Amino acid sequence: MIPPQPGDFALTKIAGVSGAFISAGQYLVGDGAPVQHAFVYVGDGQIVQAMPGGAELIRLEDANEPFVWSTGKIPLTHEERARIAAHAIWLVGTPYSYLDYVSIALAHYRIRPAWVRDFVADTGHMICSQLADEAYLRAGVHLFDDGRLPGDVTPGDLWELLHPKRVASTDRELWRLAHA
Repeated sequence: MIPPQPGDFALTKIAGVSGAFISAGQYLVGDGAPVQHAFVYVGDGQIVQAMPGGAELIRLEDANEPFVWSTGKIPLTHEERARIAAHAIWLVGTPYSYLDYVSIALAHYRIRPAWVRDFVADTGHMICSQLADEAYLRAGVHLFDDGRLPGDVTPGDLWELLHPKRVASTDRELWRLAHA
């Protein structure tokens, strides 16, 4: 395994009721994945992660065991890595928001009242995957180009970014995939 570099993110599993709740929500919005949490590696054995008590800077060894790293999967320059790590550190203390989960679910079902959209876009509060995406955005690296609002990112979305679904390129391949 290639060791993580500053600016890489990891996806992890969460045990217990919290992990089950997040997994169920991800499956309901169509992006179920074997991960429920994300954090950003900032170097020197430290990570930044969003937690219910606010974003925190902790030692990697004290975090949930990484399931998958973005290392080597997202090309980043040394300068981008440094900016991502710096922005993640600047986000320490950012409050957590369970309402962001509700907003992401509503967006999936094309229900998006302006007050909900504005609340999520405010970035004054974040869930773990939003924090990772926001650190990249502030560093000038766009992980998603699908028109989503800042903050509309789940751990499942980050999983899909690292593990894109295979798309058939021919009618023959479509038939083969459909009948496999």
